[in-house]
Formats: sequence, structure tokens, C-alpha cells
Amino acid sequence: MSDLRELLGIQHPVVLAPFGGLSSIELTAAVSDAGGLGSYGLYGYDGDRIRATAAALRAATEAPFALNIWLPTGDEVEPGAEHDRYAAALADFFDEVGIEPPARPEQYLPRVDEQLEAIWQAAPAALSVVFGVPSRGLVEEAHSRGIRVIGTATTVAEARALQAGGVDAIVATGAEAAGHRVSFLRPAEESLVGLFSLLPQVVDAVRVPVIAAGGIADRRGVAAAFALGASGVQVGTSFLATAESAANDAHRAAIRSTAADESVLTRAMSGRLSRGAPNRAVREIEASGAVAPFPAQNWLTGRFRAVAGQRGMGELQSLWLGQSAPLARGRTAAAVFAELVAGLPG
Repeated sequence: MSDLRELLGIQHPVVLAPFGGLSSIELTAAVSDAGGLGSYGLYGYDGDRIRATAAALRAATEAPFALNIWLPTGDEVEPGAEHDRYAAALADFFDEVGIEPPARPEQYLPRVDEQLEAIWQAAPAALSVVFGVPSRGLVEEAHSRGIRVIGTATTVAEARALQAGGVDAIVATGAEAAGHRVSFLRPAEESLVGLFSLLPQVVDAVRVPVIAAGGIADRRGVAAAFALGASGVQVGTSFLATAESAANDAHRAAIRSTAADESVLTRAMSGRLSRGAPNRAVREIEASGAVAPFPAQNWLTGRFRAVAGQRGMGELQSLWLGQSAPLARGRTAAAVFAELVAGLPG
């Protein structure tokens, strides 16, 4: 098994979790400059925006960084006749932020091949993927350009599938983690394995380096992950609470005030199962029973969530956070990174 640091060209085996919609140039660069692997989530980005983002990252850091995309699962809906009905179910939220229900777009998401074309031009140190196994052609193209490929698993079976697909490293993400549950072989509700159970079983099942994710917020979590066989750790919530992240004050306040037993798994905001704080939008959408399929729900709620975020209306935002949110005490990326590195072996 190769050393994760050598594989990715980093000093410390600490990876910033990629935040779809919440990544920032400043935070990604800060983690990379500290010797870890900064990651930037490209969910919803078209080719031009990816190229601009990569250029900004290159200007901000000379250190390695990763770009992240979501692989299509095949059940994504396209904009169609149901769009207006989906939008009408959320009318009260659009009214509350003072905007009209959005008209049907040409597409909810950019094409993956458009994203990949821009990523190949950007040539990051690594491409990380969620929601599936990258095609053999994708892996070969990445490798031909010197780009490492990192897959993400929520079960042992998914980890084995990723290894068979030729990825260079696997993120084993436990059910404690913030944001979307990125399961792809079975429904997310049937793939909720905690990290302490998942990690050693994945390590035993594959030969590539395994990066532990989910519930790791300080040096104790890092030490525990390495004791269970991890080659690295991926951390999200603790970094999301820092000044360098794209989260606003309402989101940071939710991270610091939501107890481990208070976060919820919900499909309300995006149509896919995700972990976050149970705010009013989540409660009311769930109570309505009207949740559009992915990505329609994510696109629609994203219209009012963006305005709510600008105004600090935390009750109408997606407040993604993990079960270890109360341990997210560092105020800066440097402070969080130093705390995590303190838990590394040797």
C-alpha cells in the first residue's frame, strides 16, 4: 500500500472535505498551504466556472489540491412538466425571501463530461468523486494526466467496487458525517454504518489507502482513525466552522450549538439523504410530504436558500453539520489543522 502523503504530494495526511455549494478558495488554499490536501466541491459548476475556480486556486496556493464532482447515478430527473408543481410546493419559502418561484430551467445540473473537460485542463493533484464508481476511461484519463482519483464509500461493498474500478484511494465515510450520504450500491437509508465499524472493515477489504471521514473533529478522532488502520483523515464540519469557510454566521452558530443527538438525516433540502441541523425549512418540508426527486428539489430550494444565506436567515438554509459538531472549536483553519495534526501517529 502506498503512503497517502507520497501519493498526493502532501506533508500531512489530512484532507479537507469538499463542500458542494460551500467551498471557498480561501479555506481550500489554507489547508493545502498547511501541508494537507485542500478540496473544492464543484457541484453544479459548469465548465467555465470550473476553469475560473481552478485559476483562482492556482493563484492562491502552489500546493496540491483536489477537485470534487458528483457522479450521475441514473435516477436524476430532468426539468419537465412537473417542475411547476414542485415549485408550488415551496411557494411559502419563496414568498418569505421575496422572490418569485423560479421558472423551469433548461437543465438542473451541468453535464459531467463538460465538468471533466474543464478538470482535465485544470490538472489538480487529485479528483475525488462521490455517488459511484468512476468509469475505467475516467480513471485512465486522470492517470494519463498525473491526476490521482479518490472514491468515496459508505459500505465495505462500495469500497471493494471502487478498488475494482481502479481508484488510488478510498474515503470511508461513516454515518456521522455532515452533508449528503453518498451511498450508491444500496439506498442511503440501508447504508448507515458508523465510522468505527466501517473503517477497519474497509481497511481489511482493500489494498489502497483508506481515508477516514465522519465524526473526526480533533486530535482524539484522528488518533482513533489511525488506530483503526486509516492512512489519512478527511474533516468537514470543524473546517466549515472556521472564518475561512463559505458558511455564514448563522451556519457557524448552528454548528456550535447542535448537539450530537440533534442533527437529522433528511431528504427535505435536496431530495437525497443528508445530515444537518433540523431547522424550520427541514421540519416544514418534511411535514408537507412534498419532496421532489433529486436534483429538482436541490435546484429549487437552492433558489431561496441562496437568498436566505445572504440575509443570515438560518431557518431557511441548508445547515449541514456532522454529529461531532460540538467539537468544532477552532476559529481558524490554521487552528483546526494544528489540532488535527497533533493526533497523527509518530
